[in-house]
Amino acid sequence: MPKELACKKCKAITYGKICAVCKSTELSPDWSGIILVFEPLNSKIAAALNINVAHKYAQKVA
Repeated sequence: MPKELACKKCKAITYGKICAVCKSTELSPDWSGIILVFEPLNSKIAAALNINVAHKYAQKVA
């Protein structure tokens, strides 16, 4: 199974070499915690974290 990487810009978790959310190539294998956002428009947590796209995100990216 491929290793999950987290985007350093938007914290989205991806398997590829390019972030699926912001299209950045600045990815890190060093991340922790998971935030799952299903309905970003109805989520207070997504609003507080400036998340506009339903996706899997890391809490902390190093």
